[in-house]
Amino acid sequence: MAINEYVQNEVKKVITNAEYAFPLNHAMASAWILANFKGDNLKIFDMRKTSALCDYSIMATAQNATQARAMIDEVSANLKAQGANIVSYEGYEGADWILLDTGDIMIHVFNGPARDVYDLDMIYAKNPQVKIPEDFYFGKPTTISSEKPDLKGYF
Repeated sequence: MAINEYVQNEVKKVITNAEYAFPLNHAMASAWILANFKGDNLKIFDMRKTSALCDYSIMATAQNATQARAMIDEVSANLKAQGANIVSYEGYEGADWILLDTGDIMIHVFNGPARDVYDLDMIYAKNPQVKIPEDFYFGKPTTISSEKPDLKGYF
């Protein structure tokens, strides 16, 4: 898979940001990718005090299986390019719940109602959440102008 140059440059900015020490920098870079691939309901849980499996667990919801796979593919390719070790993938074929394990972070991408069925949000609720900056998201809210556009001659 070829890495999108824009995504790769933005991921490098997040990973080299002094605010984020390893492995939080990889978690934040993953969240940036998921947000820019229009993932819904993104959450990063700090698991360091409650889990021996990972330091951070990231969750996102995709609208369909194609989007879920694209999100995981992009995260995987970019983390590998930054030196991360991909331990395993689970659920890629069915894509209802895809798990990408890097050892330090686990990325869960759910397709549709699968997130409600497995309800990891409730299981991880006792863990603190890491704030995801608004500028990580693909689109920012726009203000709606009260002026009416001039549509003369348009129709």
